[in-house]
Amino acid sequence: QVQLVESGGGLVQAGGSLRLSCAASGRAFSTFVMGWFRQAPGKEREFVAAISRRGGMTYYADSVKGRFTISRENAKNTVYLQMNSLKPEDTAVYYCAAQGRGSSSRNWSAYDYWGQGTQVTVSS
Repeated sequence: QVQLVESGGGLVQAGGSLRLSCAASGRAFSTFVMGWFRQAPGKEREFVAAISRRGGMTYYADSVKGRFTISRENAKNTVYLQMNSLKPEDTAVYYCAAQGRGSSSRNWSAYDYWGQGTQVTVSS
């Protein structure tokens, strides 16, 4: 079992920045691929970014590439999502997720554990 708790969401103006954190407890954090997903009202959950177990590989959705950065600190059992140049279309609930088996995936169904989500609202 793994428990994930996100923090760092909030209200920001377009062009601003936020950093989301996701703290994990339970099984060894370094055995999990970690991902961030988001879901806006009336829309399906979508992939944002993922990072490999040791942090050597990162993956991004085209919509956030160049603006968002995923990173992890295995010693602190924490994964981060630095979000810069935020746009109103980035408004959503952001979820942290852990994938136990396989290589880094963009598919939400590959992830085994999920946090409760944190709201990010970007005003124009």
